[in-house]
Amino acid sequence: MKLKTLLLLLLLLLFVGFIGYRIKSNADKSTTPKSNTNGNDKPALKVNGIIAKEEKFSNIIAVSGSIEADEQVEIRSEVSGIVEKIYFNEGTKVTKGQTLFKVNDIELRTQLAQAITRKNLAKENERRAQLLLEKEAISQEEYDIASAEFRSLQSQTQLIQAQISKTAVKAPFSGKIGLRNISPGTYLTPATVVTNLVSADELKITFSIPEKYASEIKLNSAINFTVSGNNEIFTAKIYAIDPSIDIATRTLLVRAKANNKEGKLFPGTYANVKLPLTEINNAILIPTEAIIPVQNGKKIFISENGKAKELHIETSTRTEKSILVTKGLKAGDTIITSAIMSLKPETPLNIHLKK
Repeated sequence: MKLKTLLLLLLLLLFVGFIGYRIKSNADKSTTPKSNTNGNDKPALKVNGIIAKEEKFSNIIAVSGSIEADEQVEIRSEVSGIVEKIYFNEGTKVTKGQTLFKVNDIELRTQLAQAITRKNLAKENERRAQLLLEKEAISQEEYDIASAEFRSLQSQTQLIQAQISKTAVKAPFSGKIGLRNISPGTYLTPATVVTNLVSADELKITFSIPEKYASEIKLNSAINFTVSGNNEIFTAKIYAIDPSIDIATRTLLVRAKANNKEGKLFPGTYANVKLPLTEINNAILIPTEAIIPVQNGKKIFISENGKAKELHIETSTRTEKSILVTKGLKAGDTIITSAIMSLKPETPLNIHLKK
C-alpha cells in the first residue's frame, strides 16, 4: 500500500514538473523577437553584380556573305556547227581576244561567195540604171528598184561575213578558263556550254546588313572577312551599295572588292564578314546573362538602396559576351548578373561586385 502511494506521488510530481517546463518554454518564446513575418525582414539574396560604366566601343557587326568572281561567263558558240579545233588548255589563263575554238565555216564561206557574186551583178545593174536614168531612158522607179536590189545583196553579204567571224570564238576578257565540255568534232548549238571563263584576280564579296545600320555604311570603308578552312584574315573595300532596302528581308545589299592575285580565295565560297560601324565614345555594355526577354522588349534588375529594381532597356549591337544598351540605363547603376530569374522588385540583396 505504501509503495502504491509512493508511485502516485512520484507521477504527480513528474506531471507538475512537465506543466511548469511548458509554461516557462512558452514564456521564453513570447519574449524572443519574431522574424520572417513581413517583407522587410526577409533574408537578403546573395547575387553577383557589376557597376555600369561608359567606355569606348568600336561597333562591329558580323554577317555572312558570298564570294563571287569579278567577271564570270559561260562560253558558248553563237552559230551551230562542228568544232574544228580547240585552242585552249583546261585550267589555264587566257588573254582578252584570244581564240578559244573554231567552228567549221565551209558552208558559210560558200554562201558568202554566192552572195558576193550576186552583189557585184546588182552593183553593175545599179550603175547601168543610173546611166539610163540620166538619159531618161528609164523611169525613176526602175532605177530605185535596181538600187534597192544592190543594197539588199550588200547587206546579205555583210550578214554572212558576220556569221563567219562568229565561228572563231574568242575570250571576252582575260581570266582562267575552266574545264571543257566538248571535243573536236562535237556538233555545237548556241545552247551548248563549252566552258566557263573566270576573272578572279579580284573578287567581289556580297553581303546584306540590317536596315538599322544602313545610314552607317560608307563607300571605300574597309572590311575584314574569313573563309572556311583558312584562318587568315582578308581585307576588302566597299565599292557599291544598293540604293534601296529589300522589302522582304529589311536588309541592304552591299558589295566589296578584295585582291586575290595569290589565288587563295575561290569564287562561290562563303565569307564571314566583320563590318566596322560608327565608333561610340560613351557606350554602356552589359553582360548578356543580365538581360531578361519580355513581351515588349528586354529588362534587367539593378540594385537601389539594397533592393532589386526592375528596368526596361533598349539594346543594339551584340558582341560575343556583351550587348550595347542604348536606352534605360545610366553609368553608375549596379546591374545584377546572377539569379535574375529569382528576383522580384524590392527583393533585399547581398551583392558581390565583380570587377
